[in-house]
Amino acid sequence: MEASARARRVSERIDTLAAISEEPDRLTRRFATPALREAAEAVAGWMEAAGMAARLDAIGNVVGRYEGSAPGAAALLIGSHLDTVRDAGRFDGMLGVVLGVAAVERLAARGERLPFAIEVAGFADEEGVRYGTAYLGSKALAGSFDPAYLGLLDEDGISMADAIRAAGGDPDGIAGCARAAGSLLGYCEVHMEQGPVLEAEGLPVGVVTAIAGQTRARVTLDGEAGHAGTVPMGLRHDALAGAAALVLEVERVGRETGGLVATVGELAVLPGAGNVVPGRALLSLDVRHASDEARVAAVASIRASAAGIAAARGLELGWDVLQETGAVPTSQPLTTLLETAIESGGLPVRRLVSGAGHDAAVMAAVTPACMLFVRCAGGVSHSPAEEVTEADVAVAIEVLDRFLHRVAARPG
Repeated sequence: MEASARARRVSERIDTLAAISEEPDRLTRRFATPALREAAEAVAGWMEAAGMAARLDAIGNVVGRYEGSAPGAAALLIGSHLDTVRDAGRFDGMLGVVLGVAAVERLAARGERLPFAIEVAGFADEEGVRYGTAYLGSKALAGSFDPAYLGLLDEDGISMADAIRAAGGDPDGIAGCARAAGSLLGYCEVHMEQGPVLEAEGLPVGVVTAIAGQTRARVTLDGEAGHAGTVPMGLRHDALAGAAALVLEVERVGRETGGLVATVGELAVLPGAGNVVPGRALLSLDVRHASDEARVAAVASIRASAAGIAAARGLELGWDVLQETGAVPTSQPLTTLLETAIESGGLPVRRLVSGAGHDAAVMAAVTPACMLFVRCAGGVSHSPAEEVTEADVAVAIEVLDRFLHRVAARPG
């Protein structure tokens, strides 16, 4: 089957998955829901049709295995996630899972076995929408799932343990999902870029060199509320004015530090009345960089500026770090093989840092990991407007095919 026909099949399967949702008028598929189970079962059917042995594990991941020339050999794992954000697009996560199945289909159609097994995983949770805990699926495989998660409650008061049971899983069996040492020789994730770089440069694919580290914090500025008509400007302790100065400082640090992105995405003002001087402002802060040293320095600079702004305006500063995740470099040997797979197709290699998190960051802790990005329209993601063309899917399919054979041909 030609690449264009294979890409069409991939697109059709992605459309099939996109129709499986908790909500009738938009795509929402959270962890441990009937919709997620239905999607996993659909993928399992495609895996089996491709000659794989497929199963759903204790947490709800769907995993298929295509044996290599030596039964029981270590596996190269190809994966991504099947859960979505609310009102999602149809490519985020799903593209990588369906492309993995397509790669196995090509081998099976040729009756070809590589020196290693190929496994494809559709992870049950990467987005963290239901319980605020991302990467539950890949953490189970990586052996880093925290049993304390099972006691978390969703917005309806349902514990994670109960949700997993209701979805046909087994919370007591999650520890058994962890891969044994030596059972994996690597992990490869194909994902839409979720950014505009490849489109801006006219390239269908690129390779990821690192997944950026991230710091997320909640910042509070407390001043003094007062009547907007009676408190003179010189005597005010306006929390919102201080927050405005801090937002601009965050933007300045982001613009002046190469490779850094810094964002204030949420701002709440209290008491929130048009005729009251704001007494409290709460801000979110999100800072990301491929270098942990650069990220930590940027956060320290922003915090120092926040302290200076607060002192100058007579405000009290609160600073709570919610998340601190280190940068994860991809495997240089596997990334080099991806690069040669791109170059042999006559394309230039574009190296990118992923500002978004991915299951590859979790899997990299237990096996060498690499990522292939596929161009998306306008860099739009987490939106129904997500779009990846069939032509670019066809390129990604061919790159993945060549990559697998280069892994098979490498010494040792």
